[in-house]
Amino acid sequence: MSKTATKKAVSRSEMTKLQWTWKEMKRNWVAYVMVAPFMILFALFTVLPVLLSIVISFTDFNLLEMPNFVFMQNYITLFFDDDIFLLAAQNTFVFAAIVGPASYLMSLMVAWFINELDPRIRAIVTLIFYAPSISGQVYLIWGTLFSGDAYGWVNGALLNLGLINTEVQFFKDADYVMPLCIVVALWTSLGTSFLSFIAGLQGIDRSLYEAAAVDGIKNRWQELWYVTLPTMKPQLMFGAIMSITSSFGFGAVVTALCGFPSVDYAAHTIMHHLDDYGGQRFETGYASAIAVVLFAIMIGANVLVKNIISKVGQ
Repeated sequence: MSKTATKKAVSRSEMTKLQWTWKEMKRNWVAYVMVAPFMILFALFTVLPVLLSIVISFTDFNLLEMPNFVFMQNYITLFFDDDIFLLAAQNTFVFAAIVGPASYLMSLMVAWFINELDPRIRAIVTLIFYAPSISGQVYLIWGTLFSGDAYGWVNGALLNLGLINTEVQFFKDADYVMPLCIVVALWTSLGTSFLSFIAGLQGIDRSLYEAAAVDGIKNRWQELWYVTLPTMKPQLMFGAIMSITSSFGFGAVVTALCGFPSVDYAAHTIMHHLDDYGGQRFETGYASAIAVVLFAIMIGANVLVKNIISKVGQ
C-alpha cells in the first residue's frame, strides 16, 4: 500500500462516520448542488405526502373541518367492518398475482426475442409490441370487441355461428369482468419495464458469452440463466418494481371498461375503494388509511421480489 493510501486510511479511521461524511460532502459539493433540485421536489411531492398520509390516516378528516384524531379506529373499521374493502383486497391480490408475474415474464421473454433480431428490424418490432401500452384507444378497441350488442365483434361472430341466441353483456356480467380486465392489462403490459429489459440486454458485453462457453455453458437457456439475467439485475429490479406498481394500481382498466363501480363489485380493487372514499365521499382520513395499507402491501411485495431476484444465477 502506498504512503498516500495509508495516510488516507489512517485519517479516516481517526474520524467519526459523521465527520468523514461531512468532509466528503464538502469535497463533492458541486454534485450535491446539481442533484438538489430533484431531491427537493422529490421530498416535497413524494416523501412529504406519504408522511402526511400516514399521519392523516389516524384522523377523521373531511377537508373542511380540523382533523380529529381517532388513532386506530380507521384501521379497525377497514379490516373488521368494511366488507367491500375485504372484497377489494381479494380482487387486487388475484389481479396482482396473475398480471404482475405474467406481464414481467412476458416483457422479459419478448425483449429477449427482439434482442436476437437483426438490428435493422429491431426498432420496428419494438414499436409494434410497445404501441399498445401508449395507445390512448386501447379501451375503445376492447370496448368495441366485447360490446354488449350485436355490433360488438365477439357478439356478432358468436351470433353468426349460432353459438348464442342473445347478446352477452360482457362488461355487465360478473363472470366475465375480471378475466377480460386481466387480458386487457396483459395486452397493455409491455411498457417501461419492457424497454428497460431491451436496454439491459443490449448493454451486455458479448465477451461474457464467449467466456461462458469456455466454462461449459452449452445452450441458450444456460446463457440466459447464468450470464444474461445476473448481468442485467438492475434492469430486472426496475422492471419488477414497475410491474408490481402497475398490477396493484390497475383500477383505470376496470373503470374505463366496466364503469365505477363494476357490476357486483366483481373487479372492485383497493384503488377503487381509495377513489371512492377519497374522491367521492371526501373522507380523507379513511382514504389515507386505505392508501397506507396499499403502500405497505407494495413495499412488502418489492422486498419479496428483491430477495427472489438476488438469487438469480446463484
